Amino acid sequence: MPKTTHQIHEVALLRLWQIIGDKKTSTPPLLPIGRTTFLNRVKDGTYPQPVRLGARTIAWRASDIWALLEKLGA
Repeated sequence: MPKTTHQIHEVALLRLWQIIGDKKTSTPPLLPIGRTTFLNRVKDGTYPQPVRLGARTIAWRASDIWALLEKLGA
């Protein structure tokens, strides 16, 4: 698991701003790419699919994001 400023449990769900970072709240990115690039790669199947939490709310499994980071680092 990558080392971050916050420890995130593997079964947690991550919102988009937690993955790509947020300048307003000084949240560092786990994956330093833009929002559109991330969502386009989700759409084409390169990145993991999100989990729908509500009508307008989605999140990604932390374990899927860690696997993606390990794959990209290899």
